[in-house]
Amino acid sequence: MVKRAGAPGRRGQRRSRIWARSLALTLGAASLVGAYESGSLTVSAAAAQAKLDAAKLKKQLESQDPAEIREALEQVTKAGTAAKALVPTLNALLTRGTRADLLPSLIEATGRVEDVSSSAPLAPYLRHRTPAVRQAAVKALSRTKGPEAIKALTRGLRSQDAVVRGVSASALGDLGAKAALPDLQRAFDQKVLEAAVSIGQLCDGASCDEFLKRLGKVRFDVMTAGLDQMLFRPASSMKDEAKLNVVSRLRALGTAEASRYLTDVAGRWPKDYSARVKQALEEAAKATSKGASAPSDDDEDEEDDE
Repeated sequence: MVKRAGAPGRRGQRRSRIWARSLALTLGAASLVGAYESGSLTVSAAAAQAKLDAAKLKKQLESQDPAEIREALEQVTKAGTAAKALVPTLNALLTRGTRADLLPSLIEATGRVEDVSSSAPLAPYLRHRTPAVRQAAVKALSRTKGPEAIKALTRGLRSQDAVVRGVSASALGDLGAKAALPDLQRAFDQKVLEAAVSIGQLCDGASCDEFLKRLGKVRFDVMTAGLDQMLFRPASSMKDEAKLNVVSRLRALGTAEASRYLTDVAGRWPKDYSARVKQALEEAAKATSKGASAPSDDDEDEEDDE
C-alpha cells in the first residue's frame, strides 16, 4: 500500500506525539526559568501556583464546614503570595468573622499572602481578647504593610500585650514609618526595648538627638541596639555629621563600656564607609580607654528593681 505524501503512518504519528509533548515540556520549563531569572517568579511560587486550585479553595473557605475551611487555610498559608486570587475571599471572611478556633489560622494565612488590602480588615484583631489572635494579627500586619497597617501598629505600641508592643515596634522600623517616631520614643521610655532598633533605623536630626539624651540614663546595652542602627546606616540615609555627633556623645560619656563599644564599632566598620567617621571612632575609643568602670551586674539589678 502506498502512503500519500504528508500522511504519516502509525509509527510516524507516535513519534510526532512524543516530539510534541517534549517540545511543550521544554517550552514550559523555559518560560518558568525565564520568569525566575527576571525576578517575576520564584521556584517555590511557581510550584505553589501550579498546585493551587483557587476555585476549589474559595468554595471551601465559604463553606460552613470547619474541616474544609481549615484545610483551605493550610493550603493558602503554604502558597503564600501565590494565593493572591483568594484575597477578596479572605478579607470578606475576616470582616464577617469565623469560629474562634479558626481565627489565628485565618489571620496567619491572610498575612502570608502579603496583600495591602488586607491591612484594614486585619487591624481590629489587634485588640482581640484572645492573645493568640492579637499576636497573629500583629505579625500579619507586618507583612501586609501599607498606611492602614502602620496606623494599627502605631496603636499596637500601647497594647497591654507585650508581644504586640514588641512586634509593633520592630515592624514600624522595617516599614520605614517615620511618622511613628514620637510614638516609638514614648514606647521606648515605657520599656518597649524593641523600639530602640526602629528609632535608630528611622531617626534624623532632632529625633536622633532625642534618643541620644538617654545615654547614661538607660542601660548601655539597650541603647547600643539603636546606636548600631544609626552608625551603620548608609551615607544616603544618615550623613557623616550625624554619625560624628553619635561618636562625640559616646566620647563625652567617658565610660569603659563606651570605649569597648567604640572599639567594637571601629573593628566592624565597612571598608567602603566613611574614613572620617572611622578615625573619629578610633580616637574616641582611645580617649575613653581609661574611663570609669562599667556598673556591676548587682548595681544593674538594683536599678531594675527600682
